[in-house]
Amino acid sequence: MNTNQKSYALPIAMMFALFFMIAFVTGLPSPMGVIVAKQFGATNFESQLGFLGNFLAYAFMGIPAGMMLKKIGYKKTALSAIIVGFVGVSVQFLSGQVGSFSVYLIGAFISGFSMCMLNTVVNPMLNTLGGGGNKGNQLIQFGGSINSIGATITPMLVGWLMGAVAGRTIEKANPALFLALGIFALAFVVLLFVDIPEPHMEKAEDKKVKDTHSPLSFRHFIFGAVAIFIYVGIEIGIPSTANLYMTAQSSAANPGLGIDATIAGSIVGLYWLLMLVGRLTGASIGAKVSSKTMLTAVASTGLILILLAIFSPKSLVVTVPFIGTVVPISVIFIVLCGLCTSIMWGGIFNLAVEGLGKYTAAASGIFMVMVCGGGIVPLIQGWVSDHFGYISSYWVMFACLAYMLWYALVGCKNVNKDIPVE
Repeated sequence: MNTNQKSYALPIAMMFALFFMIAFVTGLPSPMGVIVAKQFGATNFESQLGFLGNFLAYAFMGIPAGMMLKKIGYKKTALSAIIVGFVGVSVQFLSGQVGSFSVYLIGAFISGFSMCMLNTVVNPMLNTLGGGGNKGNQLIQFGGSINSIGATITPMLVGWLMGAVAGRTIEKANPALFLALGIFALAFVVLLFVDIPEPHMEKAEDKKVKDTHSPLSFRHFIFGAVAIFIYVGIEIGIPSTANLYMTAQSSAANPGLGIDATIAGSIVGLYWLLMLVGRLTGASIGAKVSSKTMLTAVASTGLILILLAIFSPKSLVVTVPFIGTVVPISVIFIVLCGLCTSIMWGGIFNLAVEGLGKYTAAASGIFMVMVCGGGIVPLIQGWVSDHFGYISSYWVMFACLAYMLWYALVGCKNVNKDIPVE
């Protein structure tokens, strides 16, 4: 057993590095949304189109990415994804040079293809190396912790680069884009020389056997796929709308807080930092506490925090720890949601693929299609915030968290155990 763990150490480390890349590039549309709102006069709805472009790519690439995993394996799929990601970030850099919102959206869309392919690799890979079950969940939670570090850095770094309102242009974010390009280049070189087990690559004899079932034959997987769609929307929508709320100038129609972008980015960074804390906690207890129990606890807590954020009076203010800025207490409740969203991905993935056996690789591809919720749900929240206000838009998040709780309590049960999975 120790020998196996030793031989898997490098592949696991590589998957963790890819988790960081996914978070960093995926997190860019949040601070970039603040930039385009200023530079191009975009509405809250339009400022979320970067997320839509990024996550819409998952809808197109999810199934093909799962097929790539079966046909060419983890390593070649990951290397292909890195090349695509390099191109996507380069196009976003180009958008700053030509001053085009449309080019920026194209770059976000291309980057989304890369993130989809990488996500298709890292989740089943870590689950497999952990042996599934609680151990598999624990490894995914550790990977999620690395993901949170990248997510924490992104809004803080780009917020600091943005500076004053007058200077908010895409070009100001160039150092962050260069960092992303450097991470891609480094990961490509390292991955090229790393040996990775290929447990789900399709063998010649497998092609002769026609399956009568698929992941969609399992009810708990279907509900889990919907949960992933909603979860990614929650994870992205909560901090992204908070960033817009804090940086928007106060108006009668939709009052914002008018906070400097650097400070707002740091506050949003606290949300991702709390996700890191939650994931490290989840990883430390993941081998002892079931995914169902963990998901139930965080969904319930998230519902309470969102209600507190919605109903807390704006006049009730507190000082943000470590930053020193005074904000309405509702902002603190929103930031605290990071603790709740932290372990949801690993918990949902673990519950949804439990008992799928040979259908796990295909299931991962379907999951990636559903990640497009990260672009659609925030877009819905952006529309609601345009018409009913920033804080009222968090009712969208409340409804999403209610589904998470239902899935943890009822929807995750495998009622299709009679289907052969060997």
